[in-house]
Amino acid sequence: MPVYVYETIPQSEAEFPQTFELRQSMSEPCLTAHPDTGAPVRRVLSGGLATFTGAAAAAPMRGGGGGGCGSGCGCAS
Repeated sequence: MPVYVYETIPQSEAEFPQTFELRQSMSEPCLTAHPDTGAPVRRVLSGGLATFTGAAAAAPMRGGGGGGCGSGCGCAS
């Protein structure tokens, strides 16, 4: 089961979002409230992990990598 990141939705200017992780099935609906406090929450989109094997792993990155910073990291800055 994947682990999802959620953050509380501040209800005033003085509040800051608090984040937490929750292991959920992909078929379960997103939480709308914090399971302990009941505060409204939203799911945070985050990157995933991909593993390439075979020809995909051996192929060079498109554009030669290093989209602009020159370090070869693949960013486009």
